[in-house]
Amino acid sequence: MNLFELLKSCSVTSLEDMQLPTYLMGSFRRKSISFFNGLTDEKTTVYWFQSKSFSIDLRLSDPMYTPISERQGWIGDTIWDSEKELLSWNIRESYQPRIQWPEPAKLFPIGNCILEFAPSGAYVEDWRQQSSSGLFCGLRLYQTEHLHSQQKFAMDGGLIIAGEHLAYVQSRLPFVQQQLENISVLNDAIQNQQIDASLVENYQVSIALNGQTIQFSTQSCLVNTTLDLDNFEMDKLGNITQIKEIEGVLYRLYFSLDMYQPDFQFEQQTSTTASAQQWLDQEKSHLLKHAVIVK
Repeated sequence: MNLFELLKSCSVTSLEDMQLPTYLMGSFRRKSISFFNGLTDEKTTVYWFQSKSFSIDLRLSDPMYTPISERQGWIGDTIWDSEKELLSWNIRESYQPRIQWPEPAKLFPIGNCILEFAPSGAYVEDWRQQSSSGLFCGLRLYQTEHLHSQQKFAMDGGLIIAGEHLAYVQSRLPFVQQQLENISVLNDAIQNQQIDASLVENYQVSIALNGQTIQFSTQSCLVNTTLDLDNFEMDKLGNITQIKEIEGVLYRLYFSLDMYQPDFQFEQQTSTTASAQQWLDQEKSHLLKHAVIVK
């Protein structure tokens, strides 16, 4: 069964117990990152997708030609400190063998933009909401079953659908991940032949914009292919599963439903004071002359 058909039989997720602010929900493109030394990067391809309890992140210095050892992608449990208004992540496995972004995030939303400040002052990132409205779904991959042997093992990953945009993560198979356990720098390990580059690339983070065709991925061979949303079913316990081929072998992937809203309105604007609205209206001939929506 196609996932979109299966979701029609799922219960709508309540938003009343949301721990994260609703302005964080959706898909975001990083417009820029500015560092404490005065340098700014506006070219690196970076996307962040946010479901109710987990995040997906992809970072490529070049959309197609980022060296295998330099690609970044991960999925992690999202932790929100409401008192300090800090966002952090619990990442069990990622494309890289080390955590490259250790600081929590101090966030400030304005319009369709979220500014992320490192508490140390190391950098500020400018994120732009890409989603407007539509289906909002988050599935968290937690287990995989080898169909032939029926052996089950833990596996991390997930899928987020935010309107017309999709992000998918699938961690390395356990026997592959074990080969990276004592590696801290991928480039050195590949050059010293400690590990084969194909095993590094085995960790998948893929982004599909405006449909199911993948535009960006840690696995360059997947670019311009279609994200597989077929062969889904729901078992008697309510688990969502998918039969999928990995490295030529059939597996059953087990997902938990984190978020399902059939028609979610992603936040594109923020509130302000009446006097600020009056000021903008009064000065709009100058302030809004060249202003456009930038995603």
